[in-house]
Amino acid sequence: MCVCIRIQQSRPSWRSTDISVNPPPVVPPPRDSAMPSGNKWYKRHLSYRLVNWPQHLPEPAVRGAVRAAFQLWSNVSALEFWEAPATGPADIRLTFFQGDHNDGLSNAFDGPGGALAHAFLPRRGEAHFDRDERWSLSRRRGRNLFVVLAHEIGHTLGLTHSAAPRALMAPYYKRLGRDALLSWDDVLAVQSLYGKPQGGSGAIQLPGKLFTDFEAWDPHRLQGRRPETRGPKYCHSSFDAITVDGQHRLYIFQGNQFWEVTADGNVSEPHPLQKRWAGLPPHIEAAVVSLEDGDFYFFKGSRCWRFQGPKPVWGSPQLCRAGGLPPHPDAALFFPPLSRLILFKGARYYVLARGGLQVEPYYPRGLQDWGGVPEEVSGALPRPDGSIIFFRDDRYWHLDQAKLRATASGRWATELPWMGCWHANSGGTLF
Repeated sequence: MCVCIRIQQSRPSWRSTDISVNPPPVVPPPRDSAMPSGNKWYKRHLSYRLVNWPQHLPEPAVRGAVRAAFQLWSNVSALEFWEAPATGPADIRLTFFQGDHNDGLSNAFDGPGGALAHAFLPRRGEAHFDRDERWSLSRRRGRNLFVVLAHEIGHTLGLTHSAAPRALMAPYYKRLGRDALLSWDDVLAVQSLYGKPQGGSGAIQLPGKLFTDFEAWDPHRLQGRRPETRGPKYCHSSFDAITVDGQHRLYIFQGNQFWEVTADGNVSEPHPLQKRWAGLPPHIEAAVVSLEDGDFYFFKGSRCWRFQGPKPVWGSPQLCRAGGLPPHPDAALFFPPLSRLILFKGARYYVLARGGLQVEPYYPRGLQDWGGVPEEVSGALPRPDGSIIFFRDDRYWHLDQAKLRATASGRWATELPWMGCWHANSGGTLF
């Protein structure tokens, strides 16, 4: 379903249209609040991308307005948003178009005035804006882009129009005033879909007068407040070990906790290590899932553990040095071409025989076999595209498996969205 904003000469209005059957535009019937449409996202961490922007507005200011519009909703709900890299997938895409843009003739843009924008309910994740509109980030002139962004984002989250006249989701264009932009009708509607903000029931409401100068916006300063430290703990420092299972779900270990991260970067709350794997000590040094049988292998000091689900396979931890395994390994990896576990220690690596307790003949070998990978890595993962990702501290190395050579590197918290560090991609806490 597509929800459309129109500006009429007599009275500004936002109208709703279902593009699947192309009925004539109709104003939604009155109701008590901006109740959810029944469409929603089934995760709490959503990525977005600004595909393009009005050329007469400076890009940094537009990006600031976009971040603020998303955070307007995250301040009053359990949702979190981060800006996806330009080359990766995104849940919500914001695009400026001219005229007919393949959304149906009834949704073609018509230049200044008339239709301003339209959006699709979850989970299509798109909002389109008329590129020819006189967009502005001023409170007094033109069509305020920040207000329209915030309204359209509400639709991409699953909110339809509200009958409350002061609501942001009311079916009329709302000028940016000095009052809070969201009404309690808007707040209750989004909370009915996604819950209240984490850590309490409070809802941060800010007056509209704060959203008037995105060119000079300082994301780290607002009335003396410090930016919050948000997101999983491991994103702010490092982790002890990392591995991935056959469903591309990550397991990230730090201290006596671990996090699960789905393939799209949706991260769990921290779980106690002992609750899942009884008897496992904190600060595991290496962890790996065998993609052959799904068993978990853990390494610390000279001991190793093997679990099938939550059940230990060996009954008690084993002394791994008897089979030639190195004590205190840096990282462990399941290497699909060999269907073997590999341990890394310093400048050497060890290929293990099936069962995980014996080093294969002719190993260890030097790390130069993995061209460009540094010594003392803290983790290694096979990826669905066949590449291998190595980690050390806050950096990663992308290894081309065919060439066995590192072809790229960078900071994993900000450049690998599937690691679950959505806060690091969001450009900072605006308010």
